[in-house]
Amino acid sequence: MRAIQVYEVGGPEVLREAEVDQPRPGPGEAVVEVAASGVNFLDVYHREGRYTLPLPFTPGAEGAGTVVEVGPGVTDVAVGDRVGWVEIPGSYAERAVVDASRLVPLPDDIDFDTAAAVLLQGMTAHYLVKDAYPVQGGDTVLVHAAAGGMGLLLTQLVTHLGGRVIGTTSTAAKAELAKRAGAAEVILSSSVDDLAAEVRRLNGGQGLPVVFDGVGAHTFDASLASLRARGHLVLFGAASGAVPPFDPIRLAHGGSLTLIRPSLGDFIADRSELLRRATDVFAWVRSKALEVTVTGRYALSEAARAHSDLEARRTTGKLLLIPEAAAAGRREETQG
Repeated sequence: MRAIQVYEVGGPEVLREAEVDQPRPGPGEAVVEVAASGVNFLDVYHREGRYTLPLPFTPGAEGAGTVVEVGPGVTDVAVGDRVGWVEIPGSYAERAVVDASRLVPLPDDIDFDTAAAVLLQGMTAHYLVKDAYPVQGGDTVLVHAAAGGMGLLLTQLVTHLGGRVIGTTSTAAKAELAKRAGAAEVILSSSVDDLAAEVRRLNGGQGLPVVFDGVGAHTFDASLASLRARGHLVLFGAASGAVPPFDPIRLAHGGSLTLIRPSLGDFIADRSELLRRATDVFAWVRSKALEVTVTGRYALSEAARAHSDLEARRTTGKLLLIPEAAAAGRREETQG
C-alpha cells in the first residue's frame, strides 16, 4: 500500500510517499481503511523531531475510515464499522493499524471528512474550555490565531458558552473569518506595536482571566502581559516555535498568574473519557454550535505541500489528506 514515510526529521521535504507492506492487526488492534486524515501541527512537531518517534515512521495522528480487519481479543469494534481516531501516528496512509480501544464509532450523520477534521481539534477545544480553564458566561478571553482550524473551533465554543472572544489574526481576510465564527474583536497582530496594550484597551483597560495560546514563542510575552491578576495562560501549542526557558518569578510579578501546558492525551486517557468528549463534539457539530470548515483537501502524495501551506499560514480552517483509493471511491459515488 501507499504511505507517507519519514526517514529523517526535518522540513516538509522529508515527507516521502513510499510503497510499504500491508498492515496486519495484532492482539487488540484493528486495521482501518483510511478515508481521510487530518493535518495538524502535532504532525509538524513529529516531523521536525520536536516530539520524537522512532524512525522511520508514518505521520498523521488523526483519521477516519472503515474497519477492514480485527486482531484477537477485539470487542470494541467490528469489520465494517465506521470509526475515527486521534493521537495515534500512522494515518498518512491508505490503511492504518490502531489500538481498537482508541477507536471512536462514528454516528451515521457524521461523515469521514467531518470526523477527520473535528476529532483532534474538537476534543482539544473541549478540554481547553471545560477543564484547562472552565469558561464562564461573561468571561472575555484572548484566542491567538483565531482563524486557524483550532482557533475557529475555540472561538465558536467560547461564544457558545457565553464568553466574549478577542482574537488575533495575521490578515484582514482572516479577521473576517474569526468574526463570522463569533469573535467580538479581532486584532491584526502585524498592525500593533503593543499587543497586550491593545487587548487591554479592548477590554476597558482591564486584563483578561485567560489566554488560549497555540502559537507559542511569538505570542508568549504578550499573552502573559494580557492577563489580569490571578489570570491563566493556557499554552496548548507552539506553532511559531517553542517558548524559551523563563524564570517562574515572572508569574508572581504578573499578579500570581498560572501557566498550564496541557496535552490532549492526558484528557482522553481512558476510553470512557475519550468517548464522552467525542460524543460532546459530535453533538456540537450536529447542533451547529461547531461548524467545521475544511478549506484544503490534498492527495496523500501532496503531504509535503499541505505541511508547507500550514506552516506558512497560507490556510484557514482544516486541511485533510485523502488517499487516492478513497478519492476514487468518492468519484465513483458522485458519477453513480
